[in-house]
Amino acid sequence: MMKKQLIMEKALELFAEQGFEATSVQQITERCGISKGAFYLSFKSKDELILGLIDHFMIEILTEIDHIVRNADERELLYKYYYAMLESFYKHSDFAKVLMKEPAHYLNEEVILKMRSYDSRFDESLLIMVERLYGEEILHTKYDLIYCIKGFVRIYSELFLFCNLELNVDLLARSLVEKTNLLAKHSTIPFISEELIEMFKMPVEQKEMTKVQILELMEQKVLEVEEPIAKESLMLLKEHLNNPSLSPAIVKGLMENIRKEPHCKWVAYLLESYEEKR
Repeated sequence: MMKKQLIMEKALELFAEQGFEATSVQQITERCGISKGAFYLSFKSKDELILGLIDHFMIEILTEIDHIVRNADERELLYKYYYAMLESFYKHSDFAKVLMKEPAHYLNEEVILKMRSYDSRFDESLLIMVERLYGEEILHTKYDLIYCIKGFVRIYSELFLFCNLELNVDLLARSLVEKTNLLAKHSTIPFISEELIEMFKMPVEQKEMTKVQILELMEQKVLEVEEPIAKESLMLLKEHLNNPSLSPAIVKGLMENIRKEPHCKWVAYLLESYEEKR
């Protein structure tokens, strides 16, 4: 196991047991069986470690959700969304519990901004999903529907996170699909407007990654990835980003190749977002 991964796993165990604030770097290094010097080679501080944990888990689920929203058949889209989100909460229950229970006064501004930034990205995927599914039917209520969907996931997840109920993901996902469809079809009084959404986003919006930054990240991944198909696909996509020459079908195939590599999912997500906006 890589040292950085070991630190993250053992730190998460401690955070789940006693919270962020009560856990010291000394305790983390003792649990890992490493020196403080070894810790600081991987993370500059405990706060940077917390940010790394947030990135690790959020990138994993965000890239999966974004792929589902863009590619799943509309007949299964909402079910697959709920299933993936609930599975993620269940799979990473220790981390989810820590984030839900941690006192807001401990989480520093950088952590809060990062969480809100990811939340904004989830909202973008949700907006694409509800517009795909319901179109003009939810023209005036789509932002309320997004908040309801997010609320369903959070509240129902708490049943198995804190109440120790056995999770039947399939049943719960189907139940939430039914509830969401009813809301979409019968809700008529909007509360959350587009202007209100923009106001929420203003203080927390982060700059989009530039082409240069994405290229630098891709270069780093080319060096890290060992699987030959993923490595070659990364190299071709990097060249295409510099000098667009590949057909959309080929680009899509290359993106699928790198998406199968766990360390490249974030690159695939960033590339898709960049291509859409240029």
